[in-house]
Amino acid sequence: MRDSEFTIKQEGDTIVMPAFATAHSHAFQRALRGRTQRRQTEPGSFWSWRGLMYDLVSKLQPEDLLDISRFAFMELALSGVAAVGEFHYVHHQTDGTPYDDRTLLADAVIQAAREVGIRITLIRTAYLRAGYRQDLTAAQQRFRDRTTEEVLQDVATLRSRYHDAPDVKIAVAAHSIRAVPIGAVKELADYARENGLPFHMHVAEQQRELEECKSEYGLPPVALLADHGVLDQNFVGIHATHLRDDEVQALGQANATVCLCRTTERDLGDGLPRTSDLLRAGVNLCVGVDSHASSDAFEEIRAVELDERSRTETRTVAAEAPRLLEMATKNGYEAIGMGAVWPADKAYLNANHPALFAGDEASLPDMVLFTASPAAVTGLCVHTKELTCLTEAGRVGVFAKYRTALERLGLI
Repeated sequence: MRDSEFTIKQEGDTIVMPAFATAHSHAFQRALRGRTQRRQTEPGSFWSWRGLMYDLVSKLQPEDLLDISRFAFMELALSGVAAVGEFHYVHHQTDGTPYDDRTLLADAVIQAAREVGIRITLIRTAYLRAGYRQDLTAAQQRFRDRTTEEVLQDVATLRSRYHDAPDVKIAVAAHSIRAVPIGAVKELADYARENGLPFHMHVAEQQRELEECKSEYGLPPVALLADHGVLDQNFVGIHATHLRDDEVQALGQANATVCLCRTTERDLGDGLPRTSDLLRAGVNLCVGVDSHASSDAFEEIRAVELDERSRTETRTVAAEAPRLLEMATKNGYEAIGMGAVWPADKAYLNANHPALFAGDEASLPDMVLFTASPAAVTGLCVHTKELTCLTEAGRVGVFAKYRTALERLGLI
C-alpha cells in the first residue's frame, strides 16, 4: 500500500481523505428512522423493533424501495461514503409471489445507488425459513427462497447483468443461522468460495439467536460455522456481538472479517462486541450503517474505539486513527469485493469547519476521525466523478421523491 493512498492531508482550505465504505446496509429501513424509538411493547427489544420493520416491509412497493434507497444512499454520500454493501433480502411481492423479473427489487436498489453516484455491492441474501421449528410470518414471505438453487439463480442473473459495470458488484449472503439451515449455509459459502465472492451473514447478534442455535445444533453460530468449514478470508460476519473465546480465535485463524454496526447495535440494544479481542486474534474489522438509524460515517467508525473504551473502562484500547481509517476505507471496500478500487475514491472536508479548524499534520487524522461529522463534508469523488447530489440543487428531487414515498406508505 502506498502512503499517498492512505493519508488524510490538508490542501489549502480542503482536507482530502480516502472515501468511506459501509459494508452492511438495509437501505429500506431508512424509512423507520425516528419512528421506532417509543416503547411499543413490554419490554422493548430487537424483536419488538423487528415487528415494526415487518410492518413497513408488508407495504413496500418497488417505487417505494427505489425512492427510499436513493435517499438513504444520498445521505451516505453526504457523510463521505462512496461504496455500500447492500444486504438485500426483500425479494418478492407482498404475498410472497416472485415478480416476473425475479431481481426487480435488487435492480431498484442498484439503480438508486447509481443515480446517486456511489458504488454498490448487491449482496443477494438467502432466507429459507423463519427459524428452527418456526413458521414464517406474512411479511417474511417477501424474503423467502424455496431452495438454494433459487438464490444462486438470482445471483447468476445479477452477475451476468452487471458483469461489465465498474460501479456494481454482486455477493452472496445467508441471512442468519435461524433463517438458513447449516447445510444450505455451506452450499452458499462453497459457491462464494468457488467464484471468489464475499460471503456475508448475520452472526451472534442476539442472545436469543445463540440459544436457538444451540437448541438446534448444540453449538453457537460461529462455532457451528467453523465446524462446517464456512469461515475463510471471504467470510464477513455481521455484528458478532456475543462470541466465545474459541469463536474469536476461529475467526482470526480463518482471516475472516467482522463488520461492526455500532449505531444500529446501540439503537437495538444488542450489546457490546469484544472489539480489542477480535483485533488481537487477527480478525479484520470494517463497519456498516445497517438500519440507517444514523448515517454518520464518522460516528460509525469512531464508535469502534469509543464503545470499546466503555466496555473495558480503558482509553485507546482498540484502535488509533490510522487503524480506524483502514477499517473505514480499505477493509470496508475489501469486504464488499471492491478492494481493487478503493484508493480512487476521495472525500473532501472543510478545513475551516469548527471541528477541524487549526489542525496540524500530526493531529489531523485524530481530529477527522474523532470529531468530524457529515457537516464538514464538502465533496465526494468516485473515481474521477464529482457527485452532484452533494449540492443543494442536486438534492432537491431526491428529497421530494423520498417524502412522496413516505406519504404513500402512510408514514407521514
